[in-house]
Parts: sequence; structure tokens; C-alpha cells
Amino acid sequence: MLAPLAGGPSTPELAAAVSEAGGLGFLGAGYLSAEALQAEIRRTRALTAHPIGVNLFVLTPVPVDTGAIARYALELAAEAERLGVELGEPRFDDDIYADKLDVLLAERVEVVSFTFGCPAPEVVRRLQAQGLEAWVTVTSPEEARAAAAVDADVLVAQGAEAGGHRGAWTDADSEDAPLLRLLREITIAVDSPVVATGGIADRTDVVAALDAGAQAVQVGTSFLLCPEAGTNDAHRDAILRGGGTTSFTRAFTGRRGRGIENGFMRAHPGAPSAYPHVHHLTAPPRAAARAAGDPDSFNLWAGTSFRRARAVPAHEVVAALTV
Repeated sequence: MLAPLAGGPSTPELAAAVSEAGGLGFLGAGYLSAEALQAEIRRTRALTAHPIGVNLFVLTPVPVDTGAIARYALELAAEAERLGVELGEPRFDDDIYADKLDVLLAERVEVVSFTFGCPAPEVVRRLQAQGLEAWVTVTSPEEARAAAAVDADVLVAQGAEAGGHRGAWTDADSEDAPLLRLLREITIAVDSPVVATGGIADRTDVVAALDAGAQAVQVGTSFLLCPEAGTNDAHRDAILRGGGTTSFTRAFTGRRGRGIENGFMRAHPGAPSAYPHVHHLTAPPRAAARAAGDPDSFNLWAGTSFRRARAVPAHEVVAALTV
């Protein structure tokens, strides 16, 4: 399965190519309007007759430290000025969850996956009543048991090695289990089908995940260099260079995510936990940095195995991972 890769790398061309190659292509619905999401689904349908999936964010308002957000905005002011933009307005929104869910039901997307939280039981029942599957991203046995309790069809177990945002239901600083340990813990906790994700880059990784209890794998970073992906050129170059390391940061969005360490991450280690408030705050300078090709000033999301990514068509990535 293709990881959703919301925020730029996700494209209809990439999702369709993975499905055409025998995998399951996913679109990332995050940050899109409902109209744009519908257009992307229809474009993907025009490129493949095979099943596809779409990932939704599950966001619920939680108390945030508005003072910390204001102090962080002051900390970022010079960065925004250097890039010639103003900071965005920090705020909460639910990424128009209900509207996007309606689109997925209307377009009859075969698989709907959820991250950052668990869908309500009635949402799962609504999907399943229309013949769609509901998959839930989990990062602990506790989350796995809660997802199984709402009758999720599949659990996507995200190990600590995964690039991009943590799929955890809370943005806590708790220990992040590596994938193989997480799989063993989850398969003891529940008997639901499990898809493994995090640090998977070759057949050896796939076999290890299957041996640890997964039924399939979901891969993101290995597809970032594919010509079908919408990955920014500076992001591609950072992966191709293969230098540095990855680590977790809240600096870009106020939610922990793993990326290649860069100047922005090192300059702002104390970013507050406040998502999507900080995401909206930093969106203009990050967009300006991407446009300028400045890899030190925007998020270079990538998993721990990013050095093994190859710039080849998506069907070759699928073939290299299939066992």
C-alpha cells in the first residue's frame, strides 16, 4: 500500500500507478478542499480501474497554550520576514472532515483510512454499510484495542521509523515503539488484520513485518522520488543526497513528525504542541521556502530508511517490495 503522503507528494498519478502495479494507491485528503479532493479522486479513477484509498485526518479540539503559540510566533517573525511573507493566523479546524467524508461516500472510494484519531462508531458503520472499508492508524496496543472496538476493518500500525506526522491520537512525548515491537504488541492485543508502516524500504523489511504479524505493508518514503509523486524539488534533492539524519520535531506544525534534520528544526526545538494552530502559523513561510528551493526552511518529511529511496517509477518500487 502507498502511504497517503498528504501535503504535496500525494498525486492521482502516484496513487493510480501503485494500484495499476498491483498495490493499493492512496490519496492524502489532508489540507485539500472537498472540491479538490473530489477532483483528485475522479482523476485517479480516470487513470486506473483498480481500488484506491483515501486518508482523512481525525482532529478534535484540545486545550492549547495560546501564550506559547504567541511566543513562538515572535520567535518566527524574523524567519517570515527573511522569506518575504507574513505568518499565518494560528487556529483550530477539523480539516472539513464531514464534507470530505461525504465526498468519499459519494465517490465510493474502496478504502477510507484515518489518522490522528479514531472515527466514531457511526462513521465506521456508515462506511461499511456502503461497502467501503474503514482503516485506522494506531501507534500503541491501547489505540489498537480502541480501533478494534469500533469494528475497524484494518489497523495500520505505524512504527517510530515512519516519516511525516506521527499518527498517534495524542501529541504526547511518550515512547515511540519501533515497528517490529509494535506489531508484536498489537497482534497480542487484538486479532484484527494489521498493515505495517514505518522504515520499510526493501523485501527484507517486508518479510520482517509479515513475520511479526502484519498481513501487508504501507510504504511512503520509498515513493517520494518517483516521477509520479508531487515531491518538491528541494525535498527530492535532500533525499537523494542521503546525508544527515532524521528526527522528530514540532517546529513546522505543532505536531510531532519525522523529517530530515535541517536548519529550521535545529533553530526551533521548543515549538509548542498545538496542531493545527502552528501548521497555519508556519504555512506561509514554508510555502515561500518551497518556492525558493530553500531546504533549510520547510519540512523534509522522511522516514529513517530515506537513504534507500530510488528515483524510479512507482511500478518499480512496488515490484521491489512485493514478496
